[in-house]
Amino acid sequence: MQHFDVLIVGGGQGGAYAAIQLRQQGFAGTVAIVGRENELPYERPPLSKEYMLGDKEWERLLIRPAAFWHDKAIALLLGLEVTAVDPAARHVTMRDGSFLGYGRLIWATGGQPRRLTCLGADMEGVHVVRTRGDADAILGQLSGVTRAVIVGGGYIGLEAAAVLRKLGKEVTLLEALPRVLARVAGEYVSSFYEADHRAHGVDLRTSAALRSIEGTERVSGVRLEDGSLIECQMVIVGIGIIPSVEPLLAAGIKGGNGVEVDAFCRTSDDLIYAIGDCAAQANHFADGAVLRVESVQNANDQAICAVKAILGEPQAYSATPWFWSNQYDLKLQTVGISSGHDVAILRGDRAARSFSVIYLKAGRLIAIDAINATRDYVQARQLIEKGAIIAPEDLADTSRALKDLPRL
Repeated sequence: MQHFDVLIVGGGQGGAYAAIQLRQQGFAGTVAIVGRENELPYERPPLSKEYMLGDKEWERLLIRPAAFWHDKAIALLLGLEVTAVDPAARHVTMRDGSFLGYGRLIWATGGQPRRLTCLGADMEGVHVVRTRGDADAILGQLSGVTRAVIVGGGYIGLEAAAVLRKLGKEVTLLEALPRVLARVAGEYVSSFYEADHRAHGVDLRTSAALRSIEGTERVSGVRLEDGSLIECQMVIVGIGIIPSVEPLLAAGIKGGNGVEVDAFCRTSDDLIYAIGDCAAQANHFADGAVLRVESVQNANDQAICAVKAILGEPQAYSATPWFWSNQYDLKLQTVGISSGHDVAILRGDRAARSFSVIYLKAGRLIAIDAINATRDYVQARQLIEKGAIIAPEDLADTSRALKDLPRL
């Protein structure tokens, strides 16, 4: 049985960055990454944007070139899947029945796209966007597509809609909730993006419940709960992910919607760490609520946190959450977590396509959504980190920079 001093399960952003950090911080022990895909570690966010548009070739998505992993003596065990973990024996079981031993285990598996459960959900022509293979499958079928239906009005769904419109496809987007981006942004932002997508020709429908996917050998349409039929040749599903933590939970590691970790990214087993989309952690920016933060920033910063703990230099996780999304000519940049806000302040003019929405809770700045307003995004970050209290009328005054506003 092969044994590694640090075994990383998951070859995405978090897993790759953890391996990189181990070497950069002087770790001389053996390190391996187990990845389900046969690809070198790569960035996932561009898949639903630049990669599908052809603006960024595959090589530019690689986190590091092949030579890096060899030169740093990081073993890449690709095309493999861990199906079980034995904390007592300190080994994992692979799908082929083989074992890998570990001194420390970093679980960085992210999640699998949530699938539809309606009739026809597994039909040819129904896609998700999580891996290179997913994106390539969509691109490979686009020549035969006139209209695509996108299910889900989150980042992935809206980005895919923007890409397909740029590629000249007719697009219908269905969101089951009353507004898009409902889980990550306020009503100002939701209504702006709904209007912008419609202005770009997207048939965007909210409170739209899907009954079934129609077709024989492949998709020919989707039927809504009201009985109406939307003809299409492709369906793209973007309704979130399910964290890939089953082997850990089956081994008795504490968790549910993700695996729970402490301030140092340790699970309930001191030798096992979890980072990235699959890790549920108490978050200072959400008043201590235990939640999963799905972002590249969080994956990278939790990787650093876990590595420091493994190297005997523990530092409690305190990174500021930030997110971004590119759609058409709009760059959405978010700092903080806006859920639970009691006041939303519009700063700027939506008609100018450059504005911000600042979120307050009990008078304190907790988050900002900046649309084509990078200066607001940068300056708000420090204010949010310090929990600044600024008069709402001052925050709305675009004649003054955020950094120059008086604090109460």
